[in-house]
Amino acid sequence: MMTNNLMIAGSCQDRLGSWKQELSDLVGTTTVIDSLGTLRDDVMQVKPKVLLLDYELLRSDDVVSLGQISAATKTIIIGCDISEEDEWLLLKAGVRGCCRCDVEPKLLRQVVMAVHQGELWIRRTLTCRLIDELGRATAKNKVYRESLGMLNKLTQREYDIAVRVGNGESNKVIAKACGITERTVKAHLTEVFIKLGVTDRLNLALVLSADERAAVRKSPGVPIMGKMDRNRSAIASYPGL
Repeated sequence: MMTNNLMIAGSCQDRLGSWKQELSDLVGTTTVIDSLGTLRDDVMQVKPKVLLLDYELLRSDDVVSLGQISAATKTIIIGCDISEEDEWLLLKAGVRGCCRCDVEPKLLRQVVMAVHQGELWIRRTLTCRLIDELGRATAKNKVYRESLGMLNKLTQREYDIAVRVGNGESNKVIAKACGITERTVKAHLTEVFIKLGVTDRLNLALVLSADERAAVRKSPGVPIMGKMDRNRSAIASYPGL
């Protein structure tokens, strides 16, 4: 439970009241603001773990300053008309998730809890884009070059599972495809992380994205960590295998 670790902020009292009612047991603070400058002061005082911020408050020049509010606070943007390109810019600015303002209460709670636990909540189409972007940025990074060479240390079963994870398959899907239990998948995945020196599924995907063998076998899959709704996915960190 994350009681008092969630702040909801925006300029419309009615919308804030509605979201607060849906998350009544999680909300610590509801703040009506007219600028990010005001919000920054409130966040620094309250130090919430998660900030649910109304998209209508943002202007194009506010996006960059989002990351300056509080490095320790995970921000979720909620709005009715967030384009894929705008969501991409928000993600690059440090936002941990985006969702529609008409999201069902149960799913809104799921979004908040996922982000609070260190995950990203993004639309499916941005998952591959994020991996490709990070892959290009780290292509010359020594750590990834070394990890790529370590792929030869994996057993065939470990390599097959690593490739499936890199393609975005969930443990459940992998277990069914390989005819093994989810517990066995987790055990193999733990060994993969240790052998490659990576700590989560995203970094594993980055290593695999640079491997030609994996690229040949790459196929359209579900988002990393599997489907959480029809259009969005959550990218989780180790030890959430």
